[in-house]
Amino acid sequence: MKIGFVGLGNVGGKLAGSLLRNGYDLTVVDLNPDLVAGMVAKGAKSAENPAALMRDCDAVITCLPSPAACAVVLNDMLPFVTDGKIWMEMSTTEASEVKRLADLVIEKGGSAIECPVSGGCHRADTGNISIFAGSDRATFERMLPMLTTLGRRVLHTGEIGTASTLKVMTNYLATANLLTCCEALVTMKAAGIDMNTTYEAMKISSGTSFVHETESQLILNGSRDVSFTMDLVKKDIGLFQKIAEAANIPLEISPLMVAIFDDGIAKYGERELSPNIIRRLEDATGLDVTAPGFPAELIDDEPEEQGYEVIPTGLTKPVLAG
Repeated sequence: MKIGFVGLGNVGGKLAGSLLRNGYDLTVVDLNPDLVAGMVAKGAKSAENPAALMRDCDAVITCLPSPAACAVVLNDMLPFVTDGKIWMEMSTTEASEVKRLADLVIEKGGSAIECPVSGGCHRADTGNISIFAGSDRATFERMLPMLTTLGRRVLHTGEIGTASTLKVMTNYLATANLLTCCEALVTMKAAGIDMNTTYEAMKISSGTSFVHETESQLILNGSRDVSFTMDLVKKDIGLFQKIAEAANIPLEISPLMVAIFDDGIAKYGERELSPNIIRRLEDATGLDVTAPGFPAELIDDEPEEQGYEVIPTGLTKPVLAG
């Protein structure tokens, strides 16, 4: 199968690298020629534009920063969508928009599957990230071998739109975790507690989380470089708030989180690294929340493993397909 890939940013570049590492025939497109050149040096081919990818490939993956960017790229590809062609959307986007775009692909005789990822750039780099997949079952099964190469745990969430909805929800939870970790770290610093001890206390307790065990390390190092920016956080939590409003859910924490990131963007800029939301509290208190011994970047130290489909059962340990 010939695969096209549009979008070689922080996540997309790592996902594309997993395909190359596992022997896929890959052709790439990105607005940044240096990112394309880097991928070509690893064995990929390049194409002039997304339309050429859809013309020449069996499936095209998009991994882009906004719904608007996805729409522009898909509209470029649509004239070359024919029977058997597949569009795979791996961006974090709005459910209604991905459904609209998927309908355009299906009307042309192609198939569509949304498959956003979760688990951090460091896991995308090793193929150990988790993937949500929304599509009809036949398309999901057709693309499952590729999905289990790109990620370790693959969850078929239902029809198009369900994966994007769940992905936005998980990013909302991750952001809530980030904000509470920031408040906890700054408060313990002010209380005179050693930051290394604070980190371990949080990690071994009921207060731990994936975000603490990853992003808190980068906060304490001072790099704060999680390869994710405040504008992207605002987009994701804004999408979650929009879902709640459409369902008439009177959320209380979500609007506050949106306001906090609005303030962070006003103070530090929309392209500021998202963990630097802690600077609002550091600046307000004059405290420097760093500590020795923490890494400047996250590295997935688990070996790459073949992925598998996760089957929802309600059990503590989900049953694996096959």
